[in-house]
Formats: sequence, structure tokens, C-alpha cells
Amino acid sequence: MPRIFTRDITISPEDIDVQGHVNNLRYVAWMQDVAVAHSAAQGWPMSRYVAEQAGWVVRSHTITYKRPAFLGENIVAATWIAGFSPRSSPRRYLFWRPADQVVLAEAETMWVFVNLTTGRPTKLPEELRTAFEIVEDEAAVMALLKG
Repeated sequence: MPRIFTRDITISPEDIDVQGHVNNLRYVAWMQDVAVAHSAAQGWPMSRYVAEQAGWVVRSHTITYKRPAFLGENIVAATWIAGFSPRSSPRRYLFWRPADQVVLAEAETMWVFVNLTTGRPTKLPEELRTAFEIVEDEAAVMALLKG
């Protein structure tokens, strides 16, 4: 079970904006995609959340764009859990270009765990907490990416 989950991305024409680089909205979509994939890899696919009648909603996104990415480039999206509170969790992300080892963007989403029927925040089940290892040291993330 990966404590830091990664996914390779090849920049396609639909990722590019009028300025010729990756549109900032694509990063938000990739953040959601990689978070969902990480959760599934840890034994929490969407079907399990539905069965539990609880799931995650976004309270906030913070993204710092550092460098642009362009059509045809290969990048890596990494995500990890930075902590847990009784009803929420910050998840961090790093977008990185392996060809030159440049960080493209750093991001964080505050996810809130809610009852799917009421939409109200609810306590995270212990089985969910234990499925993810908290990563507090971002140096571990860079070490993993640089191999």
C-alpha cells in the first residue's frame, strides 16, 4: 500500500490553454483523479464509500504554480495524506517533471468527511484512518520522486 501515491501523466492537447501550457483547471482535475486512485489503492474505492453512506467533499484547494508544463511532456502527480482530524483531512499534491526534475506545482486540498444522506460532516471511521499512513516529511516525497 503506497503511502505516497504517484501517477504518470502525458500532457495531451485537451490539457493545453490559449497560452500554450497546461490549463490551471487541469491541475484541479488531476488532484481529484489522483486522490480517488490513491483511496482505491488503499482499499477505499468509491463503491466502499457508497456502501458506508459517507464520503469526501472539498472544503478548499490551495495551489502554487511554479513552472509551466507543455504539450507532450511527461509529468508525475504525487499525493499523500498530511494528517487527520475527527472529520477532515488535508491531502497534499506535488506535480513534477522527471526530465529535468522541476517541480511544476504544489497543492493541498482540505477534504471533509460527510454523511452522504445529510451532507453533514461525520466522524472518520477508524478503518479509514488506518488505511493511510500520514506523511509529514515532504523530503520523503522528493526522495521518492528522484528515485
